[in-house]
Amino acid sequence: MSNIDKQAVTAKTKELASFMVERFSMNPVSCKLLNEAWKKEFPDEVAIAERMLALLDELEHYKSREERVTKLVLDNSTSWDALYKKLEAAERRIAEHCKVLNSLAAVARRYLPDYDEHPEIQAADELLESAAGIGVKQQEDIVDSDVGSRNQPGTVTAIYIGAGDFVKVKGQVFEVEETDFDDHDVTLWFVGGNALKCSAGCPVEVVSAPVAAGIKVKGE
Repeated sequence: MSNIDKQAVTAKTKELASFMVERFSMNPVSCKLLNEAWKKEFPDEVAIAERMLALLDELEHYKSREERVTKLVLDNSTSWDALYKKLEAAERRIAEHCKVLNSLAAVARRYLPDYDEHPEIQAADELLESAAGIGVKQQEDIVDSDVGSRNQPGTVTAIYIGAGDFVKVKGQVFEVEETDFDDHDVTLWFVGGNALKCSAGCPVEVVSAPVAAGIKVKGE
Protein backbone atom coordinates (compact mmCIF):
# COMPACT_ATOMS: atom_id res chain seq x y z
CA MET A 1 0.00 0.00 0.00
CA SER A 2 3.00 2.29 0.22
CA ASN A 3 3.03 2.89 -3.59
CA ILE A 4 -0.62 3.91 -4.00
CA ASP A 5 -2.90 6.68 -2.82
CA LYS A 6 -4.43 5.10 0.25
CA GLN A 7 -7.24 7.63 0.56
CA ALA A 8 -8.20 7.22 -3.10
CA VAL A 9 -8.11 3.43 -2.83
CA THR A 10 -10.26 3.50 0.26
CA ALA A 11 -12.82 5.78 -1.38
CA LYS A 12 -12.89 3.69 -4.58
CA THR A 13 -13.29 0.42 -2.68
CA LYS A 14 -16.11 1.86 -0.57
CA GLU A 15 -17.89 3.11 -3.69
CA LEU A 16 -17.61 -0.19 -5.56
CA ALA A 17 -18.68 -2.22 -2.53
CA SER A 18 -21.74 -0.02 -2.11
CA PHE A 19 -22.69 -0.38 -5.76
CA MET A 20 -22.21 -4.15 -5.69
CA VAL A 21 -24.72 -4.39 -2.85
CA GLU A 22 -27.23 -2.46 -4.96
CA ARG A 23 -26.45 -4.07 -8.32
CA PHE A 24 -29.52 -6.33 -8.23
CA SER A 25 -31.77 -3.29 -8.48
CA MET A 26 -29.80 -1.75 -11.37
CA ASN A 27 -30.69 -1.92 -15.02
CA PRO A 28 -28.68 -4.39 -17.15
CA VAL A 29 -26.41 -1.72 -18.66
CA SER A 30 -25.44 -0.20 -15.28
CA CYS A 31 -24.95 -3.64 -13.80
CA LYS A 32 -22.65 -4.62 -16.69
CA LEU A 33 -20.58 -1.44 -16.31
CA LEU A 34 -20.30 -2.03 -12.57
CA ASN A 35 -19.16 -5.60 -13.09
CA GLU A 36 -16.49 -4.41 -15.53
CA ALA A 37 -15.29 -1.75 -13.08
CA TRP A 38 -15.19 -4.27 -10.26
CA LYS A 39 -13.20 -6.78 -12.35
CA LYS A 40 -10.78 -4.05 -13.37
CA GLU A 41 -10.23 -3.05 -9.76
CA PHE A 42 -10.27 -6.62 -8.44
CA PRO A 43 -9.30 -9.06 -11.23
CA ASP A 44 -9.42 -12.05 -8.88
CA GLU A 45 -10.05 -13.13 -5.27
CA VAL A 46 -6.41 -12.60 -4.38
CA ALA A 47 -6.65 -8.93 -5.29
CA ILE A 48 -9.74 -8.57 -3.10
CA ALA A 49 -8.01 -10.27 -0.19
CA GLU A 50 -4.89 -8.14 -0.60
CA ARG A 51 -6.96 -4.96 -0.69
CA MET A 52 -8.87 -5.96 2.41
CA LEU A 53 -5.69 -6.85 4.29
CA ALA A 54 -4.04 -3.59 3.24
CA LEU A 55 -7.03 -1.58 4.42
CA LEU A 56 -7.10 -3.50 7.71
CA ASP A 57 -3.38 -2.78 8.19
CA GLU A 58 -4.01 0.90 7.52
CA LEU A 59 -6.87 0.91 10.00
CA GLU A 60 -4.71 -0.72 12.67
CA HIS A 61 -1.95 1.80 12.00
CA TYR A 62 -4.22 4.79 12.56
CA LYS A 63 -5.85 3.22 15.59
CA SER A 64 -2.42 2.58 17.09
CA ARG A 65 -1.35 6.16 16.37
CA GLU A 66 -4.55 7.48 17.92
CA GLU A 67 -3.90 5.44 21.06
CA ARG A 68 -0.33 6.76 21.29
CA VAL A 69 -1.47 10.35 20.87
CA THR A 70 -4.23 9.88 23.45
CA LYS A 71 -1.76 8.38 25.93
CA LEU A 72 0.69 11.21 25.31
CA VAL A 73 -1.99 13.83 25.94
CA LEU A 74 -3.11 12.09 29.13
CA ASP A 75 0.48 11.71 30.35
CA ASN A 76 1.21 15.38 29.67
CA SER A 77 -1.98 16.39 31.44
CA THR A 78 -0.99 14.36 34.49
CA SER A 79 2.53 15.78 34.38
CA TRP A 80 1.26 19.37 34.21
CA ASP A 81 -1.08 18.76 37.15
CA ALA A 82 1.79 17.35 39.18
CA LEU A 83 4.03 20.26 38.23
CA TYR A 84 1.39 22.81 39.21
CA LYS A 85 0.96 21.10 42.59
CA LYS A 86 4.72 21.12 43.16
CA LEU A 87 4.87 24.79 42.17
CA GLU A 88 2.10 25.74 44.57
CA ALA A 89 3.78 23.80 47.39
CA ALA A 90 7.11 25.49 46.64
CA GLU A 91 5.48 28.93 46.65
CA ARG A 92 3.93 28.20 50.04
CA ARG A 93 7.28 27.07 51.44
CA ILE A 94 9.01 30.15 50.02
CA ALA A 95 6.40 32.43 51.61
CA GLU A 96 6.82 30.69 54.97
CA HIS A 97 10.61 30.87 54.78
CA CYS A 98 10.51 34.57 53.84
CA LYS A 99 8.28 35.26 56.82
CA VAL A 100 10.65 33.46 59.20
CA LEU A 101 13.74 35.08 57.69
CA ASN A 102 12.21 38.55 57.87
CA SER A 103 11.37 37.98 61.51
CA LEU A 104 14.94 36.86 62.20
CA ALA A 105 16.30 39.90 60.39
CA ALA A 106 14.05 42.16 62.44
CA VAL A 107 15.19 40.52 65.67
CA ALA A 108 18.83 40.93 64.64
CA ARG A 109 18.30 44.57 63.83
CA ARG A 110 16.48 45.16 67.10
CA TYR A 111 18.42 43.10 69.56
CA LEU A 112 21.93 42.58 68.22
CA PRO A 113 24.09 45.12 70.12
CA ASP A 114 26.66 45.49 67.32
CA TYR A 115 24.24 45.22 64.40
CA ASP A 116 25.86 48.19 62.66
CA GLU A 117 29.20 46.35 62.69
CA HIS A 118 27.83 43.44 60.64
CA PRO A 119 27.39 44.63 57.03
CA GLU A 120 26.65 41.08 55.87
CA ILE A 121 23.65 40.89 58.21
CA GLN A 122 22.49 44.33 57.09
CA ALA A 123 22.81 43.28 53.44
CA ALA A 124 20.77 40.14 54.07
CA ASP A 125 18.25 42.23 55.97
CA GLU A 126 17.86 44.64 53.04
CA LEU A 127 17.62 41.77 50.54
CA LEU A 128 14.88 40.08 52.54
CA GLU A 129 13.04 43.35 52.92
CA SER A 130 13.18 43.95 49.18
CA ALA A 131 12.16 40.37 48.28
CA ALA A 132 9.23 40.28 50.67
CA GLY A 133 8.02 43.72 49.67
CA ILE A 134 7.52 44.79 53.27
CA GLY A 135 9.53 46.97 55.61
CA VAL A 136 11.52 45.72 58.54
CA LYS A 137 9.60 48.13 60.73
CA GLN A 138 6.42 46.18 60.07
CA GLN A 139 8.17 42.97 61.10
CA GLU A 140 9.57 44.68 64.19
CA ASP A 141 6.08 45.61 65.27
CA ILE A 142 5.06 41.97 64.92
CA VAL A 143 8.07 40.83 66.93
CA ASP A 144 7.40 43.43 69.62
CA SER A 145 3.82 42.27 69.88
CA ASP A 146 4.85 38.63 70.07
CA VAL A 147 7.49 39.30 72.71
CA GLY A 148 5.08 41.36 74.80
CA SER A 149 2.34 38.76 74.63
CA ARG A 150 4.55 35.92 75.79
CA ASN A 151 6.16 37.59 78.83
CA GLN A 152 4.81 36.06 82.02
CA PRO A 153 5.06 37.52 85.52
CA GLY A 154 8.62 37.33 86.82
CA THR A 155 12.03 38.86 86.23
CA VAL A 156 12.69 39.56 82.55
CA THR A 157 15.78 41.08 80.94
CA ALA A 158 15.00 44.61 79.77
CA ILE A 159 15.82 43.87 76.14
CA TYR A 160 12.94 41.37 76.00
CA ILE A 161 10.30 43.70 77.41
CA GLY A 162 7.65 44.51 74.82
CA ALA A 163 4.65 46.75 74.31
CA GLY A 164 1.72 45.61 76.40
CA ASP A 165 3.82 44.29 79.29
CA PHE A 166 3.12 45.51 82.81
CA VAL A 167 6.28 46.21 84.80
CA LYS A 168 6.85 47.16 88.41
CA VAL A 169 9.28 50.00 89.11
CA LYS A 170 9.94 51.30 92.65
CA GLY A 171 6.74 49.74 93.91
CA GLN A 172 4.55 51.17 91.13
CA VAL A 173 3.12 49.32 88.12
CA PHE A 174 3.20 50.72 84.60
CA GLU A 175 2.05 49.52 81.21
CA VAL A 176 4.71 49.56 78.51
CA GLU A 177 3.54 51.45 75.44
CA GLU A 178 6.67 51.05 73.32
CA THR A 179 10.37 50.27 73.60
CA ASP A 180 13.47 51.88 72.15
CA PHE A 181 17.03 50.57 71.81
CA ASP A 182 20.08 52.81 71.62
CA ASP A 183 23.45 51.07 71.46
CA HIS A 184 23.49 49.03 74.67
CA ASP A 185 20.64 50.82 76.44
CA VAL A 186 16.91 50.19 76.53
CA THR A 187 14.20 52.79 77.04
CA LEU A 188 10.75 51.64 78.10
CA TRP A 189 8.06 54.19 77.34
CA PHE A 190 5.04 53.85 79.60
CA VAL A 191 1.42 54.76 78.99
CA GLY A 192 1.06 58.34 80.20
CA GLY A 193 4.41 59.59 78.91
CA ASN A 194 6.81 58.30 81.56
CA ALA A 195 9.88 56.26 80.73
CA LEU A 196 12.55 54.02 82.19
CA LYS A 197 16.04 53.85 80.70
CA CYS A 198 18.49 51.14 81.69
CA SER A 199 21.09 48.82 80.21
CA ALA A 200 19.84 46.13 77.84
CA GLY A 201 20.72 43.43 80.33
CA CYS A 202 19.16 44.93 83.43
CA PRO A 203 16.43 42.88 85.14
CA VAL A 204 12.87 44.20 85.08
CA GLU A 205 10.00 42.81 87.12
CA VAL A 206 7.01 41.87 84.96
CA VAL A 207 3.65 41.57 86.70
CA SER A 208 0.09 40.70 85.77
CA ALA A 209 -2.21 43.51 84.64
CA PRO A 210 -3.12 45.32 87.88
CA VAL A 211 -5.93 47.66 88.78
CA ALA A 212 -3.39 50.39 89.43
CA ALA A 213 -1.85 50.16 85.98
CA GLY A 214 -1.26 53.42 84.19
CA ILE A 215 -0.30 55.54 87.25
CA LYS A 216 1.85 58.38 86.04
CA VAL A 217 5.32 58.65 87.55
CA LYS A 218 8.49 60.41 86.58
CA GLY A 219 10.72 58.43 84.28
CA GLU A 220 14.29 57.77 85.24
